[in-house]
Amino acid sequence: MPRTRYALVGTGGRAKMYVDATARDYAAHCELVALCDISQVRLAAYNRLLTDVYGLPAAPAYHADDFDQMIAEARPDVVIVTSIDSTHHHYITRAMTLGCDVICEKPMTTDLAQTRAVLETAERSGKRLIVTFNYRYMPQATQVRDLLMRGVIGDPLKVDFMWTLDVRHGADYFRRWHREKDKSGGLLVHKATHHFDLVNFWLGSRPKEVFALGDLSFYGRANAARRGEHYTYDRYTGVDAARTDPFALQLDDSHELQAIYLDAEGETGYIRDRNVFGDNITAEDNLGVLVRYHNGALLTYSLVAFCPWEGFRLCITGTKGRLELDEIEGGTTFIAGKEETLRVEKINEMVSMTRLRVFPMWDTPYDVPLQLAEGGHGGGDDALLDDLFLADAPPDPYQRKASHLDGAASVIVGIAANLSLESRQLISTADLLPGW
Repeated sequence: MPRTRYALVGTGGRAKMYVDATARDYAAHCELVALCDISQVRLAAYNRLLTDVYGLPAAPAYHADDFDQMIAEARPDVVIVTSIDSTHHHYITRAMTLGCDVICEKPMTTDLAQTRAVLETAERSGKRLIVTFNYRYMPQATQVRDLLMRGVIGDPLKVDFMWTLDVRHGADYFRRWHREKDKSGGLLVHKATHHFDLVNFWLGSRPKEVFALGDLSFYGRANAARRGEHYTYDRYTGVDAARTDPFALQLDDSHELQAIYLDAEGETGYIRDRNVFGDNITAEDNLGVLVRYHNGALLTYSLVAFCPWEGFRLCITGTKGRLELDEIEGGTTFIAGKEETLRVEKINEMVSMTRLRVFPMWDTPYDVPLQLAEGGHGGGDDALLDDLFLADAPPDPYQRKASHLDGAASVIVGIAANLSLESRQLISTADLLPGW
């Protein structure tokens, strides 16, 4: 059986998961036939991975300006897109137009015009787009889907979803290009696309109306100054004064970060370790969103990017009861105590906990035994990769593989929320995407 041919565009940090998958874990079914990027340094770094670690020939390397040439010469069946978010639509639409299916990292796009372009191209070309929403595959997220599909709490009417990023993970979005809203869509698009997709997935419905409020409350030079903090450096690597800064990232402390970011700065101009309390931050770090769905359900959503602990709290209330999923993934705060009903794992000076409970309307509440997994994104990455790359992936009753329509349904919440932030008005998704 011939192997599926893959080309990958965008050789930053996220690309490694797909290079490892196609060159190692699923090599019996997959062949990586080309790499594409704006940086020859990064392309060379990934080809060293292929040759030195996996013992494979180097993949043909193309500059991003030569994308069409790559498709013509390498003849991939599928293009994997892991470039900067604001360029996703370009590679998706070109790949489909040139006859390829596409696998794209979330978010599918970052603005309305891009979303429309992808939907129109998918309809015209008939090619397939998969958006890699790995949180759908996280076992506890799948368990929520199972409970709702079985009607355990009846018809869901209200979703309360709070997501907190700790000051290690949350800060990283403000060191990178993600802090520039024109490149990422802000956290409402780049990060919250995961969360809005989960709610869409759980409810089995599309968003109808969106309202949002948000601010840059913690990061940025002005917020630091208000707290009496002053920084003289714009980046961290090589700066002596940053050695004791808890928010600092030293690129030369990591061989991988140096190879694909620090060494490539001369070509790309991209600074991966910018001071989170510097200038030119246009993304918000403190956000609240209200969404009405076509099935009548309401969502209240909160995202904070500067919390002492990381995790989420989900509550879904339906006509027959309520379910609650709490997860503390870790953080800077030690949480004392242990209960049998909690999964408790001490990590250095932190505690990780996950608990799933059901509260029937007129019956005794109970805990649902958890089906947890190790690995990236709560075990979701491995399950996602199986679904993408196994030649004989088993049928999925939960339908977790996300299409271009799912990608649009997720990103349109963030796009509408950004429009609401600007206008202070309620936004109808049908005004943005007719028929939605």
